[in-house]
Amino acid sequence: MSIFQALVLGIVQGLTELLPISSSAHLFLIPWVFNWPPIGDFDVALHFGTLLAIGLFFFKDWIELIKGGYKKAIKKEDSFEGKMFWYIVLATIPGGAIGFLLDHFAEDILTNQFIIATALIVMGIVLYIVDKKAKSEIDYKDMNLKQTFLIGLSQALAFIPGVSRSGITMTTARAMGIKRESAAKYSFMLSAPIVLAATLYKIKDFAFGELSFYIGVLASFIVGIVVIKFLLQYLQKGSFKVFALYRVVIGIIVLIIAFTRI
Repeated sequence: MSIFQALVLGIVQGLTELLPISSSAHLFLIPWVFNWPPIGDFDVALHFGTLLAIGLFFFKDWIELIKGGYKKAIKKEDSFEGKMFWYIVLATIPGGAIGFLLDHFAEDILTNQFIIATALIVMGIVLYIVDKKAKSEIDYKDMNLKQTFLIGLSQALAFIPGVSRSGITMTTARAMGIKRESAAKYSFMLSAPIVLAATLYKIKDFAFGELSFYIGVLASFIVGIVVIKFLLQYLQKGSFKVFALYRVVIGIIVLIIAFTRI
C-alpha cells in the first residue's frame, strides 16, 4: 500500500468511525471505487488510530471510570463512575462475542457493494426517523443498566458493513430517549473495549516495518480527535439528519456505480 493510499484511508477512518456513517463501508468502498488493493488487516490498524483518539480525548473520564470500577468491585463504594465502568463491561460482552464469531462470515460474504449500499440506505432512514421522533430526556449520567446493555447488544448488528457501529448504537440510544450528545459520548466509550480487543488479536499482523502503516494510524488519530470534538459540540443543538441523508445519498451512488460495472 502506498503512503498516499494509507493517508486517504486514515483520514476516511477518522471521519467515518466516529460519525454514524460506517467506517467499514467506506474502507471497503474507497478501494473498490478507485481499484486499489483490498486493505486487509490494515482496517484494524486504522481503528487503533481512532481508539487512541478516544483514549486521549476522554483520558480523564477513563481514569475516573477505572478508579470507580475498582472501588465498586473491591471496596464496594458506589459512584457514577463505578457504575458506568461495569455497565460498559457488561454491554461490551454480547457485541464483542457475536462480532468475533461472525468476523470471517462478514468478511467473506457481506463485503458486497450491493449489501453495503442497502445497509447504508436502510440504516440512514431508520436513524432519521428514530432521531426525529425520539424525546431527549436522559443524560449520560442518568443512563441505567437496561439502556446501556441494549445499546451494547445492538453493536452485534455492526458486523454487517454499512450498518455502522456508532450508527446503530446512537440510533438505539435515541430510541430510548437519550440525548444526542449523551448518545454519542456513550457510543464512543463503548467502542473502546471492542476495538482494543481486536487490536490485540490482530497486532501480530500489523505492518510495523512500513511507513504507510504509521501514516494511516496517525491520520486516523488526528482526524478522530477533531471529529469527536466537532460531533459533541454539534449535537448540543443539531440533529442526526445530515448524517442520515448522507448515508442515503452515498448508498444510492454506490448502487449506481455497481450497476454500471455489471
